[in-house]
Amino acid sequence: MDKFRAMQVFVNATDAGSFAAAGAALELSPQMVARYIEHLEEQLQVRLLNRTTRRQQLTEFGRAYYERCVRVLADVEAADALALETHAQPMGALKISAPQNFGAQSLMPVINQFLAQHPLVEIDLDLTDRYVDLISEGIEAAFRIGEPGIADSTSLVVRPLRPYQLLVCAAPAYLQAHGTPVQPSDLASHSCLGYVFADRVINKEWVFTRQGKSYPVQVGSRLRVNSADAQLKAAIAGFGIVMAALDLLAPALASGQLVRVLPNYEGPSKPMSLIYPADRQRTAKLRSFIDESIAAFGR
Repeated sequence: MDKFRAMQVFVNATDAGSFAAAGAALELSPQMVARYIEHLEEQLQVRLLNRTTRRQQLTEFGRAYYERCVRVLADVEAADALALETHAQPMGALKISAPQNFGAQSLMPVINQFLAQHPLVEIDLDLTDRYVDLISEGIEAAFRIGEPGIADSTSLVVRPLRPYQLLVCAAPAYLQAHGTPVQPSDLASHSCLGYVFADRVINKEWVFTRQGKSYPVQVGSRLRVNSADAQLKAAIAGFGIVMAALDLLAPALASGQLVRVLPNYEGPSKPMSLIYPADRQRTAKLRSFIDESIAAFGR
């Protein structure tokens, strides 16, 4: 006999108070209920129920075993419910992490659309440039710009996305006053707006490519800030040359507040990836979010 089924019968017989009542609920004969109980007792080599023609009563061991069986059956039911949820409509809270600038400029439109399509989903979005620990912080998916930084971890899945491309722009007034760079080395004599990362590192080397050749240049900054929006405002005001993502720069470029610098060179790019725990059950909400993120930012 199946032990799991026998445990179900034992719990039902205890709850119902009689083999006849348990049999009616389980569509079994009272004799079959008795056989399941006897099978358990034979396996355990201990009596679970003291039975008479009028009543049944749990033994001391039977009471402890009953409580354990109730927990086991509840765990199995919960596991089955989770499996069903993976095929159901996306719902529940989803905890996401992303770098500040990418999250605010590029990811938010995707999240807005995702929430509109899935009204039962809630998103907690943590925008930070630090490398978060997905497992200990309970984060279900994290976007990362630069190297994934997870070594050979088998507990995380890394999905490569398209590279994070940066452009170099300046206000027409700045270029009129200081001249327009025609090659990357010209930037060394210009004021370039510096971005301060979470670890307080400032990227002082900008690397451009053209026809497969790299052109690195050391740049100087009168203004250093940890906000891309602040950088953008400073660039529009004519305080220097900015290097930022197209999503951030696009409105200012379209309006003429900024113009692209060094258009014949390809600006720096960094690898970008989506990371999520390998052992997390693919709930509908997470699976849908991964699919839509890959569609939006995949290669």
